[in-house]
Amino acid sequence: MARPQLRLQVVQAAFGVALLILLARAGQVQLLQGSRHAATARSQRTERVELAAQRGTIYDRNGTPLALTQRVYRVGVAPNELRDADHVARLLTEELGVPRGVVRRELSEPWAYFHGPFTAVQVQRLLHVRGVYPEAELVRFYPDPDLARAVIGRPAAEGRPASGLERILDSVLDGTPGSAVVLRDRLGNTIESPSGLGAFPVAGHDVELTIDAELQQIVEGALAEGVELYDAAGGDVVVLNPRTGEVLAVASVDASGRSATSAFTSVFEPGSTAKLFAAAALLRHGLVEDSDSVWAEQGEYRVGSRTIRDEHPNGWLTLTEVIEQSSNIGIAKFSMRLTPEWQFEQLRGFGLGSPTGVGFPAESPGILRAPYRWSGTTPASLAMGYEVALTALQLAQAYGAIANDGVMLQPALVREIRAADDRIIYRHAPIPVRRVVSSEVAAKLRAMLHGVVYRGGTGATAALTSYELAGKTGTARRAGPGGYIPGSYTASFASLFPADDPQLVMVVKLDDPKGVYARVTAAPITRHVVEQLLAAQSAALDRTRLTRPQAPASTDAAIAAGTVPYVVEWPVIERADSSVPRPVPDVTGRSLRDAARVLHRAGLRVRVDGWGVVYSLDPEPGTTVAPGTVVTVRAVERSSR
Repeated sequence: MARPQLRLQVVQAAFGVALLILLARAGQVQLLQGSRHAATARSQRTERVELAAQRGTIYDRNGTPLALTQRVYRVGVAPNELRDADHVARLLTEELGVPRGVVRRELSEPWAYFHGPFTAVQVQRLLHVRGVYPEAELVRFYPDPDLARAVIGRPAAEGRPASGLERILDSVLDGTPGSAVVLRDRLGNTIESPSGLGAFPVAGHDVELTIDAELQQIVEGALAEGVELYDAAGGDVVVLNPRTGEVLAVASVDASGRSATSAFTSVFEPGSTAKLFAAAALLRHGLVEDSDSVWAEQGEYRVGSRTIRDEHPNGWLTLTEVIEQSSNIGIAKFSMRLTPEWQFEQLRGFGLGSPTGVGFPAESPGILRAPYRWSGTTPASLAMGYEVALTALQLAQAYGAIANDGVMLQPALVREIRAADDRIIYRHAPIPVRRVVSSEVAAKLRAMLHGVVYRGGTGATAALTSYELAGKTGTARRAGPGGYIPGSYTASFASLFPADDPQLVMVVKLDDPKGVYARVTAAPITRHVVEQLLAAQSAALDRTRLTRPQAPASTDAAIAAGTVPYVVEWPVIERADSSVPRPVPDVTGRSLRDAARVLHRAGLRVRVDGWGVVYSLDPEPGTTVAPGTVVTVRAVERSSR
């Protein structure tokens, strides 16, 4: 009897010890280690995720979106979870536009994935279908990807750095991410929890640029055609408002036709467009009278070991005639009246050798050496636009000072910054840099530029038949590693429009055009841009300030007398009465860029709806409309058609 009793006591004792150990362990787990295990459990069934913030939109000055962020969807499908595979296949075909054969092939795999991107409307009916998993994603979109591509740039992406304005304005455009807690089921699938939102994402600021999209399209089209027509190695066009400093359009292309940023980053010797700076210094210091003249040596003048030549032989020339005829000899002789300090001060005053302040990445300050580094021929070279280098934007800024009664303004690319709640964070106001010349001197310089175009000067090929334009041609030899390249030139034309009350300053520059001289390359491109701008009734011009004088009789007389070598129409188009109704061209099937170019040439304005390839117009093609009518161009991506 004793043995069974002993065994029972041993078993009871063992159970008691085990119970004590279990209670101790439970107490340890729950009381001492409870918080740690609870945290582990939460980490296994919950996950904190970052909610991406929407990047701000970039608009042109008229509210046309140039870069925007949209929520798009990719769709994943788990075929083994589908209750009715045929029904889901029909939905995918109908809603996403994916061919039925592609859907069937994808659904035969363990996991099907449709990249899209698809809109919220397209995935609406798929959101609650078992086995279908739409994934939302914010993507950066460019309605017209080619428009001002290099200037606008692209935000940073995997393996690619940020560029252009997207880079400069990144901290402004980039919003503040939010956070949320999501639940996970036993299979690891995430389940959104409405109560798990930690912080709402804050969208980035919207930015309104100074660029006018309509003018930008015109400028890009004219530059691309000019580079092709004259077989140039590239070129730049800059258009700015001289009263505000706002850059209204800027386009640059390289020899392959790709968009570039050389208007900000690449320098060139300006040639004869810089003669106006020497004239400004002479007038500012009272070193020349209206009746003063110099002997132009009939086209050839030797200074020390250097020979200066003019394209055409001239005799006695006043300063105004030197500018009109673009006489190298004349400006070299007049510049001898300047001290090196006065000449350097005037060039520096016009902004040469210093950044414009526009704030674009890698902007070049240009090249202007201090007087102590000059040689004996440097003053003459500077007067002719050599031994100095600037960007197209710097040249536009300098001529903008002449247009703005002698006051130079800092150029700007950003017009306004708005928060997501429409609060104005920043609004551009004109920023005066300095007074370069007096208003009286500026008026005399504008009169000289007018004569270049309308008094038989080198810019006669830029003359318009309606409004008057003023400008200056420049043709300069191109420098290479071993000196100047034989037969290679830079052709440029700096202009003010209209001549009497400038609203626009435009610089057109072509690298190594086969037409060589600016009067037959850059000047006609300028006229072509202004003609299209007037025909399109663009908001870039205030027509209430335009006057419409008769075309100067002296222009026709000069042509008849043979003093202008040739006046070319570029490109060759028939002039049409700007008041006559015209049919809407059929541009369906074309890219937005080509369509806008054709419609602008027809004297019509353009409003864009969508992106990609044009599929319809409103009014319809062939409809007779008045000039300046707004045509809505609807486009769609090729893959979505």
